[in-house]
Amino acid sequence: MRNVWIICRKELRSYFVSPIAYFLLAVFAFVFGFFFWLYVRNFILYGMESQMRGEMSPMNINEQVIRPLLSTVSVIGLFLIPMISMRLFAEEKRAGTIELLATSPIRDFEVILGKWLASVLLYGGMLLLTALNFTWFFKYGNPDWKPLAVNYLGLLLQAGTLLAIGIFISSLTRNQIIAGALTLGICLLLWVIAAVSDYESASWARILAYLSVLTHYDDSFAKGVLSIRDTAYFLSAIFLGLFLTARSVESLRWRS
Repeated sequence: MRNVWIICRKELRSYFVSPIAYFLLAVFAFVFGFFFWLYVRNFILYGMESQMRGEMSPMNINEQVIRPLLSTVSVIGLFLIPMISMRLFAEEKRAGTIELLATSPIRDFEVILGKWLASVLLYGGMLLLTALNFTWFFKYGNPDWKPLAVNYLGLLLQAGTLLAIGIFISSLTRNQIIAGALTLGICLLLWVIAAVSDYESASWARILAYLSVLTHYDDSFAKGVLSIRDTAYFLSAIFLGLFLTARSVESLRWRS
């Protein structure tokens, strides 16, 4: 695992040496900040209007603010994840350093796992920005922390799956733009195929819906439910993405 950590630190440094990490963090913080203000504002206005009308309707900050906010985070991440993963191998190919990796004594899975882990940690840093906002809820309110923790776990698993797909696509090309565009297209496809089950009840439609990352996040993690079935789906998808990446990198080693 020492080599994995070395590769991971190298990739994290490369993110912050270039403007990529700062740009992603700034965009993510700005967009999330806007939605945070919007949902909190609507929650407060709804409470004030209910009091003015003399209604004592129950208000739940987890259901009315935190859950929709984190669902919004998953959508924002969908468009930023390709920007995180597109350079992981494509940049190595463009710079000509992929041959050094292919002929180095470091094993392929260590290189792949290190790069993937670095991308997950960067995304985790983005999620940390959202957690800082939620600390205000615990200071001035009384939200339930357990559904929040499960929701964050779901966001990390979902991101890990999409990043595993992204790193595989990045290993297939030396062009970062192509890698990013293909990753975005596949991520969007894995997102929208969940809608097929809304209009079709055939077996093929249920299979497509099962393959959607949105289905496995919304059905359990978004509701604060820790599901073994959905966790197994994400872990299996991560393993498949990294396995395909290993086969792609192995072909580069043989060509070298």
